[in-house]
Amino acid sequence: MGQRCRAAAATAALGLLLLTTPAASRAQPLTSTQADAQAAYDRALADFKSILAERRRQIETRQPLPNLPGQALYLARVAVISTYKDLTDAMPSRIGKPNKFGIPPAYFDAVIEPLVDEYADIFDIMEAPPADAQNSATPFKDVIDLGTAIARAKGLASKDAEAAGRISLGLFYAETNGKQNVRNARSNTYMGSFQTGPSEDRNGQRKWAAIKGTIATLDPALSARDDKEEARSRGTDRRFNHWTNVRDGLMNAHADLFREIPTIVKTLPDPIDQMKLFELIQIIPTPTRSALSSGDLLDYRVSNPTVMKHLRNNSIFAFGKTDRARSSASFREILGAMWPFKRKFEKAMVKYAEIK
Repeated sequence: MGQRCRAAAATAALGLLLLTTPAASRAQPLTSTQADAQAAYDRALADFKSILAERRRQIETRQPLPNLPGQALYLARVAVISTYKDLTDAMPSRIGKPNKFGIPPAYFDAVIEPLVDEYADIFDIMEAPPADAQNSATPFKDVIDLGTAIARAKGLASKDAEAAGRISLGLFYAETNGKQNVRNARSNTYMGSFQTGPSEDRNGQRKWAAIKGTIATLDPALSARDDKEEARSRGTDRRFNHWTNVRDGLMNAHADLFREIPTIVKTLPDPIDQMKLFELIQIIPTPTRSALSSGDLLDYRVSNPTVMKHLRNNSIFAFGKTDRARSSASFREILGAMWPFKRKFEKAMVKYAEIK
């Protein structure tokens, strides 16, 4: 009986050997390009793990954090995605399964999802609102209500004003992932629910004052809420009052372009594409306005090196040598490359549906 078992085991082992040996014999050594790409990814991944561990240790031991403590983390994450894209360009067989973040698999190995979860958790800690932040009990509804009211004050019909409210919620998610009154671990300038600088906040406040009378006529209840928030925020950094920061952020950068929503909706019927376009107003405002006024939005092309740099600094054409080598892009290509924002906009769509 024992001999029969051993014989069966030997036969099975031989069968396994016969099955695996041809595959092993077909395996080819890495080319120098592939080996370099693998080594670069391994280094980037090790660096990412190291800076994550360092920030976690500093937080847990309550050590002082460096200035802009999120910048090194952000750059390390960019390097991981970039070098993985270079690796899959050199070795397409390394493209794996989909990941929960919706990142294209050619750019991201799903195995390291826990590292990105840790990254997000550390940023949440570093960007926690200050103790005196003036939160809202209805932060998402506030964004929708303000965007809708501003659009109505700009003369939009109800349907297009609703689109403005939905787009505004998408911007809230794009800027802070839907978290109110946050700080910024990568900047000492931009703060709050809509991540504005002091001058942008003041500009938005001035623009709001110019339409406040119209708002009061169209929506007395919202105007009364605004009066209360104005009084509450007096004497503080108004960017850490959720209501006033959202209001002034929308007025500063987006309100004037709300008039273009009827045309934008015709050109970009997908609500997520509409959100992408308005996010570009935050990133490259002048080229985006030029594209809108050109009459050929999607094929309008940008090639200014500074504009391309701003796109890359905001995770558009930022990953891998092929993307970073681009010297120009059409708005159709730019919108397609905004996949880092897609998951946030999808969350905004879900939240919008819940509220509505």
